[in-house]
Amino acid sequence: MIAGCAGSDPNAIAVDDGSRRRSWRELADRSARVCHFLRDELGLRPGQHAAILMGNRTEYLELFLGGIQAGLWVTPINGHLSADEIAYIVEDSGAGVVFADDLHAETARTSGAPVVALLGDQLETALAGASDAPVSPDAPAGGPMIYTSGTTGRPKGVKRTLPDTLAAYWEYGRRSGCAVGLDGSGPHLVTGPLYHAAPLMFAIYDQMNGANVIILPRFNERETLGWIREREIAHTHLVPTMFVRLLRLSEEERAAFAAPRLELVLHGAAPVSVAVKKRMIEWWGPVLVEYWGATEGGVNTLIDSEDWLAHPGSVGRALPAFDVFAVDGEGARLPAGEIGPLYCRDSRGDRVFEYHGAPEKTAGAYLEPGVFTIGDIGSVDGEGYVHLADRQSHTIISGGVNIYPAEIEHVLQEHPAVADVGVFGIPDDEWGESVKAAVELLPGHRPCAALEAEILDFGRQRLAHYKVPRSVDFEESLPRHSSGKLTIRHLRDRYWEGRERKI
Repeated sequence: MIAGCAGSDPNAIAVDDGSRRRSWRELADRSARVCHFLRDELGLRPGQHAAILMGNRTEYLELFLGGIQAGLWVTPINGHLSADEIAYIVEDSGAGVVFADDLHAETARTSGAPVVALLGDQLETALAGASDAPVSPDAPAGGPMIYTSGTTGRPKGVKRTLPDTLAAYWEYGRRSGCAVGLDGSGPHLVTGPLYHAAPLMFAIYDQMNGANVIILPRFNERETLGWIREREIAHTHLVPTMFVRLLRLSEEERAAFAAPRLELVLHGAAPVSVAVKKRMIEWWGPVLVEYWGATEGGVNTLIDSEDWLAHPGSVGRALPAFDVFAVDGEGARLPAGEIGPLYCRDSRGDRVFEYHGAPEKTAGAYLEPGVFTIGDIGSVDGEGYVHLADRQSHTIISGGVNIYPAEIEHVLQEHPAVADVGVFGIPDDEWGESVKAAVELLPGHRPCAALEAEILDFGRQRLAHYKVPRSVDFEESLPRHSSGKLTIRHLRDRYWEGRERKI
């Protein structure tokens, strides 16, 4: 099974969450037993579904890998969702079992799942009674079915086209890891929640290439620095909000940090300001590699630190399997530098992914066979570098002009009092929408009219007049998802209550 560890010491540590360790031999044995438990005890068959509802811990990888070997679609569920949201995902996915830890046990029991398997004695008894026979490499492979964030309507599970066999899946995973620098030379540190696609799949791909995986139970900036140093981490994945929190540490703490083995810090999932990224590169060196992509199509572009410094703000150029371009309102390719909806052509097939149980949503994502969008707006310059403007769903239309909040956010984030900022459109009887900024202040700064005026003037000096927010709301904290994405609707919707239209 665990293809990447073929040349590894079977007694070496493969997974460690600080409390529980598994050797390569134990990981292979336990994930095979999970597979047989799912098949033989629960009667689940290839193409059916299982779900995982728990915090970051060693068992996450065992259960995920066991589900893949059983040929199942495995859905990680965000434990921070409400009970109703979790029940919706369980019902919509058709999960035949939900694996849960103690913290999420009650929610799992009320989710409507036919079977709830709890970590601890219940799971250990089940695995002890399951077969330990290796799973045939010719068996059908399962895969992750991760739910979108649901920025518009209910979230949907994303099903990427799978290789036919387990052997082909492991090979696909190894190639996917190598394409982004996850060559198995680890250790690989997981800093974000495993229910997100990027931390989970990057860890899996690196492990398939032979890396041992270290799982941080939850992100903490000081603990992250300590683990990177003490565990001699080579690879990790961070999101921009983690950069900001790391940079808030004292100058003494930052100066004391050294990580000679750190060679790759992947980051993406949300926009990063030019100022923040420059400071991270100055501190950690040229180890940052930014990607652009999504659960739907994987990683589509990459840019390393040196290339980014020469093209600040870009998310890189397309990987060899992809062609990335912007289109106009008729779906025709735009000239270099012009902004429009971004599409990716995947040379590997006509149907890269589908949304579970949502054929209309799936059809709407494709311009033509093999050409899909993930809803971002941007441009591709003459050298092939992709520049993002914003999410299509976030675009503000004021007086018939498109305004992209991400551009404004990047500027305002550089104000010395601003810790975080979100920009969105609010109703305007004359213009349709006007620009509003929501700001979280750094410690030591207090909301006041003078500071609002200062922030707006800061924007006027750096932005076209029509992009400058009309006003600022000071928030105690902004509603960022653990992936780093800002849940803008929680800020925006209060202004649109009682109106027939939302734009």
